[in-house]
Amino acid sequence: MLDDLLEKNNVVVDRSFDGPTISVKGLRNSFGDQVVHENLDLEVKRGEIIGVVGGSGTGKSVLMRSIIGLQKPDEGEVEVFGESLLGRSEGQTIDVRRRWGVLFQGGALFSTLTVAENVMVPIREFYPDMDRDFRREVAKYKVCLSGLPPDAAPKYPSELSGGMRKRAGIARALALDPELLFLDEPTAGLDPIGAAAFDSLTRELQQTLGLTVFLITHDLDTLHAICDRVAVLADKKVIAVGTIQELLALDHPWIQEYFNGPRGRMAAPQPTI
Repeated sequence: MLDDLLEKNNVVVDRSFDGPTISVKGLRNSFGDQVVHENLDLEVKRGEIIGVVGGSGTGKSVLMRSIIGLQKPDEGEVEVFGESLLGRSEGQTIDVRRRWGVLFQGGALFSTLTVAENVMVPIREFYPDMDRDFRREVAKYKVCLSGLPPDAAPKYPSELSGGMRKRAGIARALALDPELLFLDEPTAGLDPIGAAAFDSLTRELQQTLGLTVFLITHDLDTLHAICDRVAVLADKKVIAVGTIQELLALDHPWIQEYFNGPRGRMAAPQPTI
């Protein structure tokens, strides 16, 4: 919807870049004397769902925040759609930032705004001159795209269940017709049925809209169900990236404990008889 409006107003958004959607090289993050990342490298392919896993304190969310500009790394390079982001102002990166959407942990909705008003926040930020009625139509469409019923649009986050709040967060993340979606622990706190439904929604959106998805999760079911590749954070860097089967062939103790432990074996697809 927004692309059509931009075309009518002669605003050109270059979507021709065919290299890695995200490229991180030599990243270093620290908080005082605590070094979280050291010489971290990662490439995310266009059109894939990549799951990012690691133990507590390995800096999964810090990595995401470094990519989207909420965390300033000590060293390294971050490129999204081939554009370098570090050391540049918000105004210089606005054309890249409008091409991604973010679902933070817990949804991070504004409690004093309705679902529709939450969805309109990024639209107002990036397109302040857009007609108000059109903003409302975009918001209604995104609410439905997230799997919420139309009557959820005028409700406040406190009136929604946990699963519905996650979907409202997805609706807001999709507000700008992004090509890249960041999801931080999207199934945390959901029951198994709700988590499976959210996984299905993520895969459906990725296939329908041609999204690249950067997904931080602890959910082994999610990794098996929808992730094309998995990046493992340990030892202050990405120690391995690949399919789950490729990771299982590695002898790193954390990888083996994570994927071959009791929970990992239960989440793995069972062979058909």
